[in-house]
Amino acid sequence: MAAEDTTYVPPTEVDILQIKRIIPHRYPFLLIDRVRDIVPMETAVGLKNVTVNEPHFEGHFPQEPVMPGVLIIEAMAQTAAVLVGVTMNLADKGMGTYFMSIDKCRFRSKVVPGDVLELHVKTMRGGGKVWKFACEAKVGDRVAAEAEVMAMLTQGQAE
Repeated sequence: MAAEDTTYVPPTEVDILQIKRIIPHRYPFLLIDRVRDIVPMETAVGLKNVTVNEPHFEGHFPQEPVMPGVLIIEAMAQTAAVLVGVTMNLADKGMGTYFMSIDKCRFRSKVVPGDVLELHVKTMRGGGKVWKFACEAKVGDRVAAEAEVMAMLTQGQAE
């Protein structure tokens, strides 16, 4: 009887159920809905459907809802963590990715309910415990924010 081939083949897209197997975030802090165009070790695009029902819009701002910039950066970091998880086959393995730094952060335009936020991440350094990414958040062709983020891979769920 032939042995079963258990070679890991990284997916090029993950849905919300797979995301939840890779990162520990849950409502109201899970800020990505899907990750597509995954090229392991290199790039990925996270998708966030921005809706008025999200709790931060109640106070930011009641008369003109705008997604807080810090949450856009967090969504970038979550997309990067999924890229690491897919690259290293970490689903259900209890690994965490701890946010270490944010550099060169710029906010360019507002993100509002009804927008589909695309979170483009590109690995600058990775493969070991410390990873660094160039990130860009876009709505259509419009850049909403950009930053470089760094994270450390550890045993135990974090982000």
